[in-house]
Amino acid sequence: MKFLLIKFWLLIVTTVQLTACGENNWNNPYAASETGENILYSVFTERPKHLDPVQSYSSNEIQFTAQIYEPPLQYHYLKRPFVLIPATAEEMPIVKYFDAEGIQLSDEAHSNDIVYSVYEISIKPEIFYQPHPAFVMDEQDNWLYHALNEQTLASIFKLSDFAYTDTRELEAEDYVYQVKRLAHPRLHSPIYGLMADYIVGLKEYAAALKNAELNLPEGEKYLDLRKHRLEGVQVIDKYTYRIKIHGKYPQFLYWLAMPFFAPIPWEADRFYSQLGLMQKNITLDWYPVGTGPYMLTENDPNLRMVLEKNPNFHDEYYPTKGMLGDDESGLLKDAGKKLPFIDKVIYTREKESIPRWNKFMQGYYDASGIGSDSFDQAVQLVGQGEATVTEEMEEQGIRLETTVAVSTYYMGFNMLDPVVGGRNERERESARKLRQAISIAVDYEEFISIFANGRGIPAQSPISPGIVGYRDGREGINSIVYDWIGGQPQRKSIQTAKALLAEAGYPNGIDRKTGAPLILYFDVTARSSEDRSKLDWMRKQFQKLNIQLVVRSTDYNRFQDKIRKGNAQIFEWGWNADYPDPENFLFLLYGPQRKVGNSGENAVNYDNTEYNQLFEQMKNMENGPERQLIIDRMVEILRYDAPWLWGYHPKDYGLYHSWYQNVKPNRISNNNIKYFKIDANLREAKRREWNEPVFWPIALIPIILMISFVPAVGAFRRHESSTAVRKA
Repeated sequence: MKFLLIKFWLLIVTTVQLTACGENNWNNPYAASETGENILYSVFTERPKHLDPVQSYSSNEIQFTAQIYEPPLQYHYLKRPFVLIPATAEEMPIVKYFDAEGIQLSDEAHSNDIVYSVYEISIKPEIFYQPHPAFVMDEQDNWLYHALNEQTLASIFKLSDFAYTDTRELEAEDYVYQVKRLAHPRLHSPIYGLMADYIVGLKEYAAALKNAELNLPEGEKYLDLRKHRLEGVQVIDKYTYRIKIHGKYPQFLYWLAMPFFAPIPWEADRFYSQLGLMQKNITLDWYPVGTGPYMLTENDPNLRMVLEKNPNFHDEYYPTKGMLGDDESGLLKDAGKKLPFIDKVIYTREKESIPRWNKFMQGYYDASGIGSDSFDQAVQLVGQGEATVTEEMEEQGIRLETTVAVSTYYMGFNMLDPVVGGRNERERESARKLRQAISIAVDYEEFISIFANGRGIPAQSPISPGIVGYRDGREGINSIVYDWIGGQPQRKSIQTAKALLAEAGYPNGIDRKTGAPLILYFDVTARSSEDRSKLDWMRKQFQKLNIQLVVRSTDYNRFQDKIRKGNAQIFEWGWNADYPDPENFLFLLYGPQRKVGNSGENAVNYDNTEYNQLFEQMKNMENGPERQLIIDRMVEILRYDAPWLWGYHPKDYGLYHSWYQNVKPNRISNNNIKYFKIDANLREAKRREWNEPVFWPIALIPIILMISFVPAVGAFRRHESSTAVRKA
């Protein structure tokens, strides 16, 4: 027995020693080969549906596409307010204005006199695409992979299975090709409807392409857009192209900073149009090809996605100028240095907030948002309500970055639904009062306090603070929902909401026609326990009006499909501004931008004639008092019709480890990873310090076992002694 105890003790000690000598911490979720590497570790919660820039328009997608594709323009990383600068363009586009006879007008011409605007864009030479099989040619200058046979396809399961890759220089034709793709009959670009109103000939081009597709040879999937001329785009030379639009549209420059206007080489379109590849999901939606600083090398959207530095990325350098305070904050430490700084970005899918938070605290994620359940652990308020990290966070070198998000979270009512939208004038009047009643009942001040820890302000309209057209104070309140009392807005009483509900035909939540309780359906993409708490809270808000709210939860892709088809009744969604102009919020409720039928971004399918006319007038105007008056009237219409429950405008709080540098958060420019920097050595040291294994509990095990054996040994010896006496 003594021998067994000694052997067990030696085994425990040996195991502890071997483990302590290991190179990695026990809880390290990453491969040992990644130790000390220049890698950024991040997370994503929803799998991206589209990585093709003509179709992609969600925030969970642009975090990838903005690093891969390069439109001609981008935003200055450090300057605020946001300033457009060239990306692949040599300089800012030259804009010329023309009348109906084609006579050029002065830059000061009135917008009513301008019939066409022409944007001329010259791109930089010596910009090359990432390595890709679509560019490979054989010794006879034939495309190696543009006509794959079944034998070759048998060994192809992912893009990396192709033996050869190549590249070519970026050309103006690639930008023109992408503009044409906005009208492709097999693609559903969310901005086609809007751009068809501007880009000359785009509507006619869409009809021509649809006809051309019908005449393709049987089995052929590739529609060569080079063979079909689009009046509104023109290649001038290898590095210059023009875009011609109707009228004057100052905001068009902002669109030129978005992936919708990034280049797509025809070779990639041809390559991905092969039926055999499409059947294996080897498509542009899955494997993007661009000239940006990073390329997607691993795509497993249920587990992880990996971006790696594009070996062909052209010369680009960190900004040398910023805003007041940027130098003191260390944001100009790398001024003038070549980008990007990080070699690889690994995104891990995390559906729950607690694992994300724990891994961040252990140093395995480089940054983290702050959920309501971890807010008190992370943030404390000092002085005049100023937020800073707690002492615990500060000791770990974690810093807090805050910014006012140019965004809005809202609850939408599907205006095509007979109950909340109405099918005729009488139903629409009833539905409007129902929506107004719900808008009063759902207390977003309480929501912000409970679930956002005060990080936000209740929205009074779609327009976010910091955007031209936003009104503050008394003149900015939604008078349908609030009264102005004591110098501040106060939500109307629940009695007011109940009176509206009765006028809508549902006294005390009972349908006057049927005598049945009013039941409404709420579509969400809930995942975590925190989401469930929010849904319980939302049910209680509706219960104030004796309305039963039935929650229908689904994944994000299915949710998008339901919205696109108009199958949701009430839903929650949000919008991050693409560019700093009120048009980018107000177009979300513009009739021709309806989601159903038009594939636009008007997810609630709202359509008000007066609002539409005012929008068309406002969108082409320069900022000024006249434009503000029109915006005010548009907002007044929206408040009365209440197609949204306006929700709130969030304030972003982000936590960053000390080794994560050059971070200046914003939600307007999305191609920011190239500016970030990681001190991998510091991270590795901190990970070891914070995740040091604790061995003494293991060492106690054999001691406890030995102690527990003492009574047994004594009893055994007494038994043996008594037996010996009896035998004697």
